[in-house]
Amino acid sequence: MERFESRKRRHLELSLDREMQSTAQGGFDEILLEHDALPELDFDEVELTSSFVGRSLATPFFISGMTAGHAEAPAINLRLAKACAARGWIFGVGSQRRELDSPVDAFHEWLELKSKFPTLVILGNIGLSQAISTDVGSLRRLAKNLGADAFCVHLNALQEVIQPEGTPNFRGGLAAIERLVAELGVPLILKETGCGFSAKTLQKVASFNLAAIDVSGLGGTHWGRIEGRRALEGGDALRSNVADTFRDWGVSTVDSVISAREILTDSTEIWASGGVRSGLDAAKAIALGANRVGFAKPALQAALAGENELHAFMEKSEFELRTALFCTGSLRPSDLREFHHG
Repeated sequence: MERFESRKRRHLELSLDREMQSTAQGGFDEILLEHDALPELDFDEVELTSSFVGRSLATPFFISGMTAGHAEAPAINLRLAKACAARGWIFGVGSQRRELDSPVDAFHEWLELKSKFPTLVILGNIGLSQAISTDVGSLRRLAKNLGADAFCVHLNALQEVIQPEGTPNFRGGLAAIERLVAELGVPLILKETGCGFSAKTLQKVASFNLAAIDVSGLGGTHWGRIEGRRALEGGDALRSNVADTFRDWGVSTVDSVISAREILTDSTEIWASGGVRSGLDAAKAIALGANRVGFAKPALQAALAGENELHAFMEKSEFELRTALFCTGSLRPSDLREFHHG
């Protein structure tokens, strides 16, 4: 368990390192929104409200699961959860894998969240490798212990291959996902971890009755790079060198969202994350077809700086999105789809 906690702590440290960011772009710089010099709107009327799994929310934003399973994680997650509850953002926790091995200790990590913040919309999280090898009852307990409104299964093929302790066995993954949709008891979300979704992958799961797919595309934190650095630190030259070869591997967030809009039905929400750095990026993602937009590294960085800094980051993101809406003549985020070009 000590080694597990050490790994998770190092993941947190490296996720904030600029060198662990993909040098490939998420694609947002290539997207233009058409300016309306005469919007027939009052800025105060512009609204960001949304809904998910029957819950009303003040914004279409979410914070993507980043950290769990080590001593510093509870305080970080508590700060993020508090801010999300206050501002109407969805909050995704980091991987709950530790809870499978040490249920009592890990449970305390989540104990306060729902009791302190009953309005919080919170997402559970487990990796596909664990979803394949773990019985549904155990995963159902993870969701229940957290009080999860929905549950994420994260797909991290490249990370599992490069990670020295990885479990790169995804055989049976599609069947496991279908089983969880049918039996877990809460809505299921599929999410990548920085490598995005190709059209081919989306077609595999398009009929699965998923609540959402978080494309988590290439353009932000790259877990192949993170595991490559860890491999180097552990003297594993092979994995370190392979990680360098695959340092910009993946499908951009923009391309992932475009494919998802073409392939998925309206019953499955499209969530855009991966290299999203502003409310303007969020507006572009929504114009392309995303229903919701997420932040990982920028939110984590702000949370580590302090509660005021986190709220300032969130307020700025909201204001930027409202500005993009106003300057395109859009009353609400869904109106943006009429104003995308380029």
